[in-house]
This record gives sequence, C-alpha cells and structure tokens, in this order.
Amino acid sequence: MEIIETKIPGLVIIEPRIFRDDRGYFFESFSQRNFEEQVCKTQFVQDNESKSSYGVLRGLHFQKPPYAQSKLVRVIKGAVLDVAVDIRKGSPTFGQHVAVELTEDNHRQFFIPRGFAHGFSVLTDEVIFQYKCDNFYAPQSEGAIAWNDPQLNIDWRIPADKVVLSEKDRHHPNLDEAEWLFDYNEPLY
Repeated sequence: MEIIETKIPGLVIIEPRIFRDDRGYFFESFSQRNFEEQVCKTQFVQDNESKSSYGVLRGLHFQKPPYAQSKLVRVIKGAVLDVAVDIRKGSPTFGQHVAVELTEDNHRQFFIPRGFAHGFSVLTDEVIFQYKCDNFYAPQSEGAIAWNDPQLNIDWRIPADKVVLSEKDRHHPNLDEAEWLFDYNEPLY
C-alpha cells in the first residue's frame, strides 16, 4: 500500500496495490501490521457500513473522549467526497479540512485520526460506504459541527438545494460555537 500525506499531518490517504487480470482484480484492503508500521498504532474494534443515495450528506461527526474514534473509511460502490476537519484547539491546522474523493474505482481509503470531525457527501446515484473504528460507538459521547459552517468553507460538490440531511445533522453548531472540542496538547491515544 502507498501512503499519501495530506496538508494536515496525521490525515493520510491509503492507496492499495491492485492486482488485475482477465478475471477481475484483487487487493489487500487492510493489514493491521502494515497499518501500524506505516500509519498509526491503533486497534480497530468495529466495522460499519452505510448505503446512501445522491445528495446525502452525513456529518460532520466525532466522538468525545474517552470514546474518541479514529476511522479508516472507503467506498465499495459509487463515489463520495470525504472530509475531515481539524477540531483540536491549539493545533496549527485548527479549522482546516482535507477533502478526498473516494470511489469504487480508485479503491482509496482515508484515515481520520482522533481529534477530527468527519463527514461525506454522496456524488453518485448510490453509494455503499464502509469504515473501521478504533473505539466502539458511544451515543452519549457524540459531537458534531455544522456541515455548512461558512468559516470552514467546504465545497461538498453538490448543490445546497440537493443536500439531504438527517434531522440531527440540520442543527449542529458552527465550529466557533461548539461547546466541546479536542485539546491539541492532550494525548488522544
């Protein structure tokens, strides 16, 4: 696998080595050993999958300590714009984001460490999205920031009038109004 660094340290794109022939293709989608050697020492404990249609926007979500989560995300079918926002107060990249297109064809994965909010927008008629988490889902620890916060200036690549949100995702605070964020100087692992 090839590790592609982004403008924010810790956020990385993982590009697998794909073996193709007349039967189709094969690739190793995850190796704990390689991941720990090349990306981060963490143990994934939960795999999740969602199915969504064009215009669905999920995010920007995170879990607060002690249930903070890292995520390793990928697309099985379709395409998304996947976004991670640095929400660690005191970080040199606080409030900045990285956006990556993940598709069934590029097979890329995106690693989002603890201390980041995460979301994605669906760019195709249908998408199947999978992700690994290094901590279990803890609803009492949920946090989120507004997907359309003007300070973040995220281009989700779908018209605002086509965005489909959950009721909960309609009411998150902007980053500067968030009651709880991570502290850059506090260890998260």
